[in-house]
Amino acid sequence: MSVRVARAARAWARSVSGRRGFSNWPRPPPAAVDVAALLREATAADGGSRDAEAAAGRREPGQCSVLLFPGQGSQVVGMGRGLLRYPRVRELYDAARRLLGYDLLELSLRGPQEALDRTVHCQPAVFVASLAAVEKLHHLQPAVIENCVAAAGFSVGEFAALVFAGAMEFSEGLYAVKIRAEAMQEASKAVPSGMLSVLGQRQSKFTVACLEAQEHCRTRGIENPVCEVSNYLFPDCRVISGHLEALQFLQKNSSKYHFRRTKMLPVSGGFHTSLMEPAVEPLAQVLKAIDVKKPLVSVHSNVDGNKYMHAKHIQKLLVRQLVSPVKWEQTMHAIYERKKGTAFPRTFEVGPGKQLGTILKSCNLQAWRSYSHVEVLEADEDPEQPL
Repeated sequence: MSVRVARAARAWARSVSGRRGFSNWPRPPPAAVDVAALLREATAADGGSRDAEAAAGRREPGQCSVLLFPGQGSQVVGMGRGLLRYPRVRELYDAARRLLGYDLLELSLRGPQEALDRTVHCQPAVFVASLAAVEKLHHLQPAVIENCVAAAGFSVGEFAALVFAGAMEFSEGLYAVKIRAEAMQEASKAVPSGMLSVLGQRQSKFTVACLEAQEHCRTRGIENPVCEVSNYLFPDCRVISGHLEALQFLQKNSSKYHFRRTKMLPVSGGFHTSLMEPAVEPLAQVLKAIDVKKPLVSVHSNVDGNKYMHAKHIQKLLVRQLVSPVKWEQTMHAIYERKKGTAFPRTFEVGPGKQLGTILKSCNLQAWRSYSHVEVLEADEDPEQPL
């Protein structure tokens, strides 16, 4: 462990008793917040720069790193098994058990998958597994954390990205995710709804398809039907969310709109649309109670793909994200856009699955060549070897 990392860890240990947060929440374990301390230390050590972006500007692009945090749908029974040997990972899960009121580690390791797939369970599970994966990455390759210049998370993954970047504490982020998941699951009960993954082609007519699906719903007596793009994944690939009747219409008429393939996603509702409006106020109230800070590294918002500028910006857009499409393709372009000949940063997907890596490959093949995944399922044969 480098002197810088060790110094950051000691700084965190000295400050535990004075951390912010509600007194009835479990104290945040060292893992994610220790990373934030490391980032603060790295920024200060870089010539006293005022922020991480200025420090990053003095590094070679190829030495920098980007962290991507997955979202709902990446969960799988067994996730976390490959992380338990690393320092403080069990403390993360212990804190989660106290805050959530059930054993998240047991559910993650042994399932059943049907229970893990429930929105109220899978969002906290992916959040904690992702930050536990950061702890593994921190242990094996601390320089990756020190040289991190940007982070982004898909949907609920954005909360993990913000905790990683020091914008909120682990327990605060997990509590916000808990309330968010409960509110989204409750909103999903109001109408039969879902999400449809659509692989299109250049001539695909996404807008026309959604409008005609809405009109079809009206002919079936559905008032104020919802059918709209909810995720921009990569060129010609979208997720459409809305009433189930509308999504079934699109599947039956996929050839008319030049869709190459459609698939219903295993989620409980039409997320990232106006159908989630009932979930807005509960999340907004929680975020108002959290002492959100400016991130120590750039974190990109799902709403517009741009970097968060300040704390109120975070609170505002995290709420808006519930009822807005996830602009992941735009986010990838914002993070990886650079002059020709400039090296790309190393990218690490921290959390279950490799979906974000697959998307990155379709968005930017050159950036993907420097991509790695931090395994969360099975333990590596030699935990001291680099990833």
